[in-house]
Formats: sequence, structure tokens, C-alpha cells
Amino acid sequence: MAGLTRRDLLRASLFAWPLRRATAASAIGPVMARLSSYMAEAKDRALPAPVIEKTKQAILDTFAAMVSGADLPPGKVAIHFARLHSGEKVATVAGSNVVCGPVEAAMANGMLAHSDETDDSHSPSLSHPGASVIPAALAASEQWDGDGTRFLRAIALGYDVGPRMTMAMGRDAAMVEGHKSTHSISGTFGSAAAAGCVAGFTAQQMRWLLDYTAQEASGIASWQRDTDHIEKSFVFGGMPARNGITAALLVEAGGTGVDDVFSGADNYLLAMAPKADPRQLIEKLGERYEVSRTGFKKWTVGSPIQAPLDALEALLRKRPIEPAQVRTITVRVATNEAAVVNNRAIPDICLQHMMAVMMLDKTVTFQSAHDVKRMQDPAVLRERAKVQLIPDAELQKRLPAREAVVEITLADGSRLEERVTAVRGTADNPMMREEVVAKARDLMGPALGAANTERLIQTVLAMESVPRVRDLRPLLQRG
Repeated sequence: MAGLTRRDLLRASLFAWPLRRATAASAIGPVMARLSSYMAEAKDRALPAPVIEKTKQAILDTFAAMVSGADLPPGKVAIHFARLHSGEKVATVAGSNVVCGPVEAAMANGMLAHSDETDDSHSPSLSHPGASVIPAALAASEQWDGDGTRFLRAIALGYDVGPRMTMAMGRDAAMVEGHKSTHSISGTFGSAAAAGCVAGFTAQQMRWLLDYTAQEASGIASWQRDTDHIEKSFVFGGMPARNGITAALLVEAGGTGVDDVFSGADNYLLAMAPKADPRQLIEKLGERYEVSRTGFKKWTVGSPIQAPLDALEALLRKRPIEPAQVRTITVRVATNEAAVVNNRAIPDICLQHMMAVMMLDKTVTFQSAHDVKRMQDPAVLRERAKVQLIPDAELQKRLPAREAVVEITLADGSRLEERVTAVRGTADNPMMREEVVAKARDLMGPALGAANTERLIQTVLAMESVPRVRDLRPLLQRG
């Protein structure tokens, strides 16, 4: 130490402190090691044939939601935002003629995808993966000129990573007790994973990607008070898609960060969900593909209304019933689910209104689910007054299965009852390819035209043969 000045000692201590911190921060736990390696390898990992098929259907279902959402209020806001801030001409905004930067496109397409209740739903994680993962993967594929095979693998990875996050956090505990939006948290991590896969990140880059993603992951459950669905479309689709592609662009630009944001001091799970089980982040990775557990909606309404509509449709098939014959319709759903859809001001997330429409029309269409004026129709109001929604504690215990019991009491005193334990479109009662295609055709045809819609459908169903995802642009857009 002889001959060292006070300045020399101070300089040595200043350089030594970040070195010690960096050494301590470089420790990587087993969960992060496994997850980041799996994410990095995804771009080269062949998917099982059933997973490829389900991923194609997820893409088609989400594209249909994006295109049909362009004419709804959230979609109009999203397209207007993208047009105002178009900047560089890289990425496609569906249902429009806007080409903009990848961040703006991911956000706009995410909002388009959840402009209403058309997009897919992953019940075990309480999230809507497609609304954010697929827009982020699309923007990333245009940014880094990806092909169809990488696109498929990136999306499957996004579905694997995002939902596992909120499952690890406790799903209902995170939303109900923590007042957080599981939909945006799952979507942010899933979108980042998909974008990182398209970019071809290494395991180290994936760890930094997850670090930036953890800093961005946000959203609170106040979206339930949104009466126009615009904030909800941002929370469920636009914000997480934007966050995911932004994290990937930062890492691609050279951004570095913490090596393991899921363990150690001040880690993400400790901050957001102290009771979380981080092992669920890697549970059955490569064995259980979450896209296979994702449900598509037969009805373009909120998820808690799917089972009641299935039940009422089944009752009407078994016995033709006219509205005048009905005294009451009693609907039992889980307590948490009932709170989401009880007498809402938006038609497609108002259970009482949609049950009245089904009773009158004997079906529910995209048009009838979005007819706001019809909420004041005397005939609808007359049937709506007969609908009694009962929060059921026993059905609450059955979550994440969205079960429902519908009982019709007729004017003559007779009763009819139907219980739905597996909603049509869920993993336990899946829609066939033909049903998914028919739904997409119905939603996209009015906007894109029959011929263009058919070309887009066939292109998506042969996605592994698409050399450049950018080639989808003329099929997704309209003048």
C-alpha cells in the first residue's frame, strides 16, 4: 500500500464496487438457465404436428379478430394512432393501409385483436395470448424479415412463456388479491419471447430480454371499469405487444441487463407476487404446449358468457321455445366471472343482454353482439328482465374451467336445465379447423372481400411454406 495516495485508494474502491456487484449479479438460477436456453433453442426446434396445426389456427383466429376489429371504436383509435406516428415504413397494420414502425404496428395490431371479445383465451393463466403474441411476432418478422416457419415457432414459444408467468404468479391471486392485470403481464412476457425468437437471440440475450420485459410488465385490474373497451384493448393486446417488441429491439441494439431477474435481490417475482412458484415457469417445457390449451371463441362475446350461450343453445335445440313461453332464465357462473359480465354497458360483455339476444334470435352473430342500439330495444329489454345471474361459489372452485348452469322456467311452471362443463372451443371441447376457418371467413370477408379472405386463409394454413412473412401485407390490408 506504500506510495498510494488517497486519490488512488478512492479510485480503486469506485472500480471495485461495480465489479463485485456485477459478479454477484451474474449468478443464474436453474429456472432462468432452463428457460433462457429453451427460448434460445426455439427457433431451431421442430414442433409436433398437432402444435403446428393449433398454432396456425391461432394465427388465423387472431388475424380475423384484428381485421374485424378495425371498424370498432378501439380499432379506429389504434389505426389513427399508428397513422399519426407512422415514422419508418416497416410493419403492417391490419385492416388499414398504414405501414409504420414495428413498435407502433405491434401496439395497433394488439388493440385491433382485442377490439372486442373475438380473440382467443387461455383460461389456466387468465390471459388472451393471441391478442399480443401474434401482433408482436408479426412486427418482429417484418423487422427482421422472418419466414413462416420461424413465425410459427416464435408464436408457439410466446404462448409457452407468457401464460406460464401468470400461472407461476398464482393467476387469480395476482388479479384479485394483487389488483394486477394477468392479461397484460402474460401478454408482455409472451410477446417478448416471440419477438426474441424471431430475432434469433442467444440464451444470454434472452436473459436480458426477460430482464427488460420484467421492467415493462405492468397493468392493473381497473380495466374492468372501462366502459368503451378502448383501455381494455390496450391493456390486453396493445400494451403487451408494444412492450414485447420494444424489449427485443433494445436487446438487439446492444442493451444488456441483469442475468436473472427471477431470482436474487429485488427480483421480479419477489416484487410482484411474493408467493409465486417460479418452478411453474419451466414446468413441462417442450412437453405441454400452452397453445394447445388455448381456447377459441365460438361466440364473439366475453369468455364468461361462452358457457351460458352454449347451454342456452343446447336447450333451444332440444326443445323449441319462444320468448313468450319463458318466465325466467337463471344463469349460474363462478363468482369472479359473474362480476366481469354482470349488466355491463357493452353488449358483448353483458351476460343478461346476450342471453336475451340468443333467446330472441336463437343464435348470436358478430353483428348482434356489437349492436349497441339494440340494448335499448323494448323486445330485448323485455327478455333481459327475465335473466337472473347468480354468482356460484361452487363453480368458482371449478375454475379455471368456465362452467355454467342455465335453467329456464316456463310460464306453465316446467323447468329445463343444462350444465356446460366444457365450453365449445376450449381444449376439452375444441373447435375443428372447419369451424375456425368459417369464423375467420365470416369476420374478415366484409372487410377484405371474399377472394382476398380466401387467399389469406390458405396462406396461413400453409404458413411453413411462406418464405417471407412480409408477403402477408397485401392480404391483411385494405385501402
